[in-house]
Amino acid sequence: MSLHDLLQSLLRPAFHLGQVPTSRAELLGFVTGAACVYLVVRQSIWNWPIGIANVSLLGLVFLEGGLYADAALQIVYLALQSYGWWAWLYGGRDRTRLVVTRTSRGEWGGLVAAGAAATALLTWALAVHTDSTVPFWDALTTAISLMATYGQCRKRLESWYLWITVDLIYIPLYAYKGLYLTGVLYVVFLSLCLLGLAAWRGDWRARRTAERA
Repeated sequence: MSLHDLLQSLLRPAFHLGQVPTSRAELLGFVTGAACVYLVVRQSIWNWPIGIANVSLLGLVFLEGGLYADAALQIVYLALQSYGWWAWLYGGRDRTRLVVTRTSRGEWGGLVAAGAAATALLTWALAVHTDSTVPFWDALTTAISLMATYGQCRKRLESWYLWITVDLIYIPLYAYKGLYLTGVLYVVFLSLCLLGLAAWRGDWRARRTAERA
């Protein structure tokens, strides 16, 4: 089977939700996405290779659905997933595994500035150069997702707040675009993000208590 045939096979409907077809890529994206976030909650290193499969599948789904910034974002995610895999293994002190830490004020300043600039630039690019029907929301979710991914790569506790924020935007956005299964997936993501926030906060507090003892 050629690459073209494989891509076409992934974009064929697996089933229908009412009158709306759900592609095989969207179905597989649902499964790998839920597994990936669960593994992040558990701080399992296996979240990264599964995440690579997930962003590849979702890139196809978003491109087909006209969410061009989100589709392009998946390419960036491939690089970030690779970096995150390395950072979790060797990005800690003396090339050890990373532990959960808090985001500094300097990091917040840089993230907010970069996120605002990315949102403005992407909104303009999508409005002028594509047929996107939701340029601002597509751009905003792209920018926040990149901010959250940076935090996840560095095991910053506050990355969960960013993921929760973006999930609350994505859920109605995907429903509007007819990507109902992906919208349900992000409801699952939202639940897992709340669990992840609690789990990482508990880990951070336990580590702080042990350091003070």
